[in-house]
Amino acid sequence: MGKTITFILILTLFISCKEELVQKPDRLVEKDVMVNVMVDLSILEAIKYQNPASLDTFKINPRDFIYKKYKIDSLQFAKSNVYYASDYEDYKLMFEQIVKRLDAKKKSADSLVNLEKKKKNPILSKKKKSTLPTRDTTKLD
Repeated sequence: MGKTITFILILTLFISCKEELVQKPDRLVEKDVMVNVMVDLSILEAIKYQNPASLDTFKINPRDFIYKKYKIDSLQFAKSNVYYASDYEDYKLMFEQIVKRLDAKKKSADSLVNLEKKKKNPILSKKKKSTLPTRDTTKLD
């Protein structure tokens, strides 16, 4: 009798672990769109903290801007985020995609900044040549 109860408890435990922890929301944001939203939010939040005046000048709330851009609302985003976060491995892959895209955008921005610096200071981009006269030491006087 004890073995049967133990077996049923273990079986119940395995079956319950396979259930979804979070039910799929009615208006789930697609995974690709969710990645785009998170990339854009990351960029706008970084701008907000690096140069808050730039967003304040235009009275832009980063989250509201993104919600309008992707035609979603905050509740839809929050429920979709919780749903995707309930699957750790899949959520981790999403964040890897986000990091890769942010790194690519950072490299692109860095190259544009370097290009602008070269345009403003062409002297710095070229190697400075020595202005001292050189003396040929192979000839004997």
